[in-house]
Amino acid sequence: MESLLLFGGFPEPFTKQEKRFLARWRRERRHRVVMQDVQDLSTLKEITRIELLADMLPSKVGSILSIRSIQEDLEVSLNTVTHWIHFLELVYYCYRILPYGPPKIRAVKKANKLYLWDWSEVEVPGARFENMVASHLLKFCHFHEDVNRDRMELRYLRDTTGREIDFVVLKYKKPLFAVECKTGERSISKHMIYFQKRTKIPVFYQVHLQSKAYQQNNIHVIPFHRFCKLMGI
Repeated sequence: MESLLLFGGFPEPFTKQEKRFLARWRRERRHRVVMQDVQDLSTLKEITRIELLADMLPSKVGSILSIRSIQEDLEVSLNTVTHWIHFLELVYYCYRILPYGPPKIRAVKKANKLYLWDWSEVEVPGARFENMVASHLLKFCHFHEDVNRDRMELRYLRDTTGREIDFVVLKYKKPLFAVECKTGERSISKHMIYFQKRTKIPVFYQVHLQSKAYQQNNIHVIPFHRFCKLMGI
């Protein structure tokens, strides 16, 4: 699990497990994505700014994605930033998830969160772990879509006062479970307790990188590797 978190999920750097190789592999992949793949998908001429955007995105992981903030930094229009992020999604550099707005909750409705396919690019440990969890949950959704033909969605839950749960997995628009990420063994998140009382989400998981496991009502505190085994991912 430590190696997966550090080197990411792509086969070459994970099997090699050398930091120097990882750094070189990242540079080569970034070059291919920006200089080749994006050019193939568009007639954009400002490739340098798209590369700057790709450099900025790892620092945006785990927080609400502000297109306006990026637009001001790059000095381009809002529509241009949106199109560029869409291009980066098409070449599997990043992906976005939408908010979940259950009844009786004043939930955020439009703001996206962004994650990278290669979470090893994320420098902040907590955000990197959250990105790794996001990718595994997305894999869970894709598996059930491909094998069972279920309509799955990965979303997050945040209300207008800032209370948030990192992920909610939906099946045919109905919540299956929610997941909160913590890098250490901590007490149960107050936000999970709050949303447990006010939503119809049946099960909550608080996943972490240590060894402690316990349950309080329908909130399960569980090591991430055990959660993966439980979910078959």
